[in-house]
Amino acid sequence: MKTIIVPTDFSPVAANAMNYAADMAQAIQASLTLLHVYQVPVSMTEVPVVMVSVDELRKGSEEKLEELKNGLEHISSGNLKVYTESRLGNIVDELEDLCQHLQPFAVIMGTRGAGGLERVLFGSTTLTTIKHLTWPVIVVPPGKSFGTGVHKIGFACDFQKVVESTPVNFIKRIVKEFDAELHVLNVDHEGRHFKPETPEQSLLLHTMLEDMNPKYDFINHEDIEDGINSFAESNNLDLVITIPKKHKLLDAIFKPSSTRQLVIQSHVPVMCVHE
Repeated sequence: MKTIIVPTDFSPVAANAMNYAADMAQAIQASLTLLHVYQVPVSMTEVPVVMVSVDELRKGSEEKLEELKNGLEHISSGNLKVYTESRLGNIVDELEDLCQHLQPFAVIMGTRGAGGLERVLFGSTTLTTIKHLTWPVIVVPPGKSFGTGVHKIGFACDFQKVVESTPVNFIKRIVKEFDAELHVLNVDHEGRHFKPETPEQSLLLHTMLEDMNPKYDFINHEDIEDGINSFAESNNLDLVITIPKKHKLLDAIFKPSSTRQLVIQSHVPVMCVHE
């Protein structure tokens, strides 16, 4: 059975991502695994002092997770299978270990939003997660609900080395899973990024994706992230797939500049998938 993993710190932002994940899980008939990773707080005096015992932390974590689980199972009338994991350690390490064990459909996390995308749930931990986790990570903006589902998916592509870098099988799986409409998004401004090999690369991509009947949207904009942002809002995309390492979007979306907010600020979830 497919499963979705949701790391949580029990904040309102994490709760929003959890509810989004719960609705998605029911839509694709997947289970949900809630993960809380706790760390032992230490008072930094001349002699470090542990402020709370490990047993207390574990008990508190397990109780909060059980409360969330019961709430989700009640709301779903028992139709959603919910599992919980409470662990002591580093969030990224524990999340990666859990992913290795469960082989999830996706990991779903939330964003702080109010102070800019650079302040994401767990701070730099989410950035590290996206960089190092080989499983897809869906980043959900504040207040975003799953709603009626995922009907329109955008895939950001620069038409460079498409065979080597495009996760074709995964894109096809996502599109088929939701029976969604696929948009291939390419942002350029006055042909600045057009290269001699661009037509060949675009043809190769079309050959790989043609059974998905993709729509190609060429966006004329000086800024890639802003261009995607505007298109996503005006065309009501439900999800944008991006390849962070390839497009260097990890660096871009964590800059404080308002023009580098990508689609999170426009309330469109972003799915980060590696090459």
